[in-house]
Amino acid sequence: MSAGTYAPAPGAAPVSRMIAAQAALETRMLLRNGEQLLLTVIIPALLLTLFSAVDIVDTGSGKSVDFLAPGVLALAVMSTAFTGQAIATGFDRRYGVLKRLGASPLPRWALMAAKTLSVLVTEVLQVALLTVIALALGWSPQGNPLSVAVLLLLGTAAFSGLGLLMAGTLKAEVTLAAANLVFLLLLVGGGVIVPLEKFPGPVQAVLGLLPISALSDGLREVLRHGAALPWGDAAVLAVWAVLGLGAAARWFRWE
Repeated sequence: MSAGTYAPAPGAAPVSRMIAAQAALETRMLLRNGEQLLLTVIIPALLLTLFSAVDIVDTGSGKSVDFLAPGVLALAVMSTAFTGQAIATGFDRRYGVLKRLGASPLPRWALMAAKTLSVLVTEVLQVALLTVIALALGWSPQGNPLSVAVLLLLGTAAFSGLGLLMAGTLKAEVTLAAANLVFLLLLVGGGVIVPLEKFPGPVQAVLGLLPISALSDGLREVLRHGAALPWGDAAVLAVWAVLGLGAAARWFRWE
């Protein structure tokens, strides 16, 4: 049998094509999951609409939506990059999906890259939807879109690292409970809906160091006040990203 009998030639596809295919699969699975859709789309959209239309929380001077929209965008990033990714990856690990994929021609680093790409694609859809809702509610965003993109990317890196660390070290059921609990706690205490100024001084100082607080505050500085890139908030997110991704790379267990 001569060489070239088989068409196409047998062998693994290019890594870039494998990453793209796996990212598309991960995105479809995420968007088909009702629980994940609730976390990533429905809850942020409902919170934005409800608290913008009804004067429940004192958000200071100006329109409520101008305060709430940046915080809800930060919440959307956390829901996808941390909560959704932690739960999905945790159950992939439990059912042996990660182990099988790790034995495939797809390198492990490429699998993580595909998961990250899937998170970014989902976030683009979230940001687009929430922006449309906020604009319909009277939002008037300010600032440089590039600064917003930098903050969103840093926030994604920070939350992805923490989500992967949780998924790679805890049992799937524990990850499910812990990720949802963290989501609820940070929703209340992360400056998303309730301004950090409402908390006592010492508590406020601690909460200000959380990644959700840094992302919410940074986005608010840019989109509400038209500030340049808030370096303090960006630095907090960068530190969380380095710590989270580094710890995940060190302690993530594939089985």
